[in-house]
Amino acid sequence: MRTGTNHLFIPGPTNVPEDVRMAMNVPMQDQRGPDFGAFTLSILADLKKVFRTTTGQVMLFPGSGTGAWEAAITNTLNPGDRVLMARHGQFSTLWAEMATRLGLTVDVIDIAWGAGAPVNEFMRKLAADRKGEIKAVFVTHNETATGVTSDIAAVRRALDDCFHDALLFVDGVSSVGSIDFRMDDWGVDLAVTGSQKGLMCPAGLGILGVSQKAMKASETSTMRRAYFEFRDFKQTVETGYFPYTPPTQILHGMRRALDRINAEGLDNVLARHARLAEGVRRAVAAWGLSPCAEHPSLASNTVTAIRVPDGVDARDVIRIGYERYNTSFGSGLSRLAGKVFRIGHLGDLNEGMCLTAIAVAEMALVEAGADIEFGSGVAAAQAWYAQGRTAEAALRMAAE
Repeated sequence: MRTGTNHLFIPGPTNVPEDVRMAMNVPMQDQRGPDFGAFTLSILADLKKVFRTTTGQVMLFPGSGTGAWEAAITNTLNPGDRVLMARHGQFSTLWAEMATRLGLTVDVIDIAWGAGAPVNEFMRKLAADRKGEIKAVFVTHNETATGVTSDIAAVRRALDDCFHDALLFVDGVSSVGSIDFRMDDWGVDLAVTGSQKGLMCPAGLGILGVSQKAMKASETSTMRRAYFEFRDFKQTVETGYFPYTPPTQILHGMRRALDRINAEGLDNVLARHARLAEGVRRAVAAWGLSPCAEHPSLASNTVTAIRVPDGVDARDVIRIGYERYNTSFGSGLSRLAGKVFRIGHLGDLNEGMCLTAIAVAEMALVEAGADIEFGSGVAAAQAWYAQGRTAEAALRMAAE
């Protein structure tokens, strides 16, 4: 018999705030009613602020981030087009597999799982592409499997320095709304995310930011598509009405989640994620363990993948956390299975929740055979969080 709260510390789906959950508890409504269009348009307008775009369009596809990946590809590229990608984690690998299955010619750069996007190698290949055969560059902004955040602005500079016209695709599923993302400033043409991560809603909406350049490309793309059709969804952008039945309850949740982001302020949301993530990283260091990310500059503010010591199976850590302490940690995916476990720290989250994750992780690690001192990680995180709160209090007093 389980009692108390079931703690969710996976990198998505994330915890749904109570007011967001309650906002979805509404009767079914007429998605063709006279007031529905304005409701949808308000969501699209606020999502543009989260993507930080004024010139692009935001599209909502009932489905997941994977569906939005497919929509991005099939609406803007042609069969056989050459695209440039890197594989450095499970989700960048899955994206490359999708591109191949959809008939693209995929030029893949394989690098270590724990490395960031290979900007210099991208630049070398772009500079050598004198005939403009590369039609798109795909970058995973935040590789959820490894806890690595890549530099999208640097990829854009590589494209610009090479005077290359390829489209820039970015997987922002676990970054948009939690890590600084600037669609317009970085010249991103297609940005993918989902409702179930930083946007604090259940899974069920694939969300896509589309630049004017990408919209233009969709006019001549010959890839087969039907449900994921930009031309159909453009009517939604203009009127607020969907070309198919929308998940109205999730839309009500999204409206409330965006209200929360607006009330806190997007910059404050990003700063909170950075502060909470640093506490988790300090705990990992206090344990004497290492993150999967190869360098601190690559460390994600939404998920930390933690390498377990030799002789310890990360799957045991995850099992013990779940069975004994009602706590879910993220598993190591594919080649990282048994080697890492992941603490997701994104969405509706605070210091107390992170300290719970750290404390339970300590108990699970020790029971799984790790030589870790109880309280060491908790103390390191506490010191960091207390320092941050003290500084915030001082700033408030100075302002008053």
